[in-house]
Amino acid sequence: MSSQDDCIFCKIVRGEIPAKKVFEDEDVIAFLDIKPVAPVHVLVIPKKHIASLTQVDKTDALLLGKMLALVPTLAVAQGADDGFRVIINAGRVGQQEVPHLHIHIIGGPHPLGAMLVR
Repeated sequence: MSSQDDCIFCKIVRGEIPAKKVFEDEDVIAFLDIKPVAPVHVLVIPKKHIASLTQVDKTDALLLGKMLALVPTLAVAQGADDGFRVIINAGRVGQQEVPHLHIHIIGGPHPLGAMLVR
C-alpha cells in the first residue's frame, strides 16, 4: 500500500492532480471516475488517508456514515435516479486498485445490459 505522499487520491485532495469534483466538504471529496464503467461513475473518498476498508476502526464510523449518506444524493444528482450500485473494493483479493478507501457509485444503463450477473 502507498503512503500519503505518493497516493493519487491524496494528491487530488491536496489539489496536485485535477479531478472533476461533484462534491467537497471538510471531510470528503466526490469526483467523476476517469475510467467510467457506466454513464454514472462517481468516486467518494475521505480526505483523511485510509488505505483500505480493511484499515478502518470504530473511530472512523462517523466518517464512513457520512460518506455512505452522501451516496444517494450524489447518485441522483449525476443522473442515476432509477437506481445505482455501491461498491467498495478492499485489499488485493478484493480488487482494490488505488490504496485509498473509496466508494464507487455506478448507475445508468450498464454496458453489459441483460448479461449483468445479479
